Amino acid sequence: MFALASPASLKGVLSPLEAAGHLASGLRRVEGVEAAELPVADGGEGTAAVIHAALGGTWRRAVVSGALGAPVEADWLLLDDGTAVVESAQAIGLPALEPHELDPLRATSRGLGELLLAALAERPSSLLVCIGGTATVDGGAGLRAVVGERLRDLPLRVACDVRNPLLGERGAARVFGPQKGADAAAVEVLEARLAGMAELAPHRNLPGAGAGGGLGAALAAFGGELLEGAELVLDTIGFDERARSADLVVTGEGTVDATTLEGKAPGAVVRRCARLGVRCELFGGIVRDGVAAHALPGGPACAEEDLVRLGAELARRG
Repeated sequence: MFALASPASLKGVLSPLEAAGHLASGLRRVEGVEAAELPVADGGEGTAAVIHAALGGTWRRAVVSGALGAPVEADWLLLDDGTAVVESAQAIGLPALEPHELDPLRATSRGLGELLLAALAERPSSLLVCIGGTATVDGGAGLRAVVGERLRDLPLRVACDVRNPLLGERGAARVFGPQKGADAAAVEVLEARLAGMAELAPHRNLPGAGAGGGLGAALAAFGGELLEGAELVLDTIGFDERARSADLVVTGEGTVDATTLEGKAPGAVVRRCARLGVRCELFGGIVRDGVAAHALPGGPACAEEDLVRLGAELARRG
């Protein structure tokens, strides 16, 4: 039997690559089972590493401004075909801040602009910008101030981890502002700021415009193509070609709920396996909303062991 370990991240616990390694280790414990690791992502933190694991490429590093202005070291990936893969979370990521530091009224996307300039200095053939997992809700104001018009010179694809519009009840401020530290009053200030950015108005209703605190709309204003991150990543890493030859695919993430099946990477894996006629098993560290999935029983501290055990159990079922 050939099995494919294709998890997304267990946020704050295991990266996609780490989770895939533990799953594959468990799968290989069963005699006669061959397992390969093909972790997945959706445009959020760890997406560049997932692409590198599948395609290779060369890592580059730059010192840029973090979300609150302090210097940070941020990596970006240059693929062999000349594509620069730039991940917003590397520069202005939410996980880089402690809970007491979160301040979306002050956080800026300037560091992402600086990281893009570092990538542009290498003269890439195209840009792939992954915009999930940011600490910002500035509509890309900081980024735009840094890059000027220079992003218009290259083909630009944008991997959006969510499909929310810029404004309104499903917009960047109201849905994601509280996750980034905004109280009710701050949410209204952020919403007003985004609504007042005339340059984003033509793009505010695009699916993904609200991703990355409005970075989707900002990059669309530069001519960027907003794409569903999970589907883009699966295409980029050649998921269908690998899964077509598998007898079993195992995928999952930290919390599996209704949103998992609505656009996140494990949901995209489940749908593609169904189309390919390949058995797919879904797991979650936490499982909610009646979704059919294997719950990891031991909590974050036992995630590694739980994934190894799950891999072995699923492999024994054949």
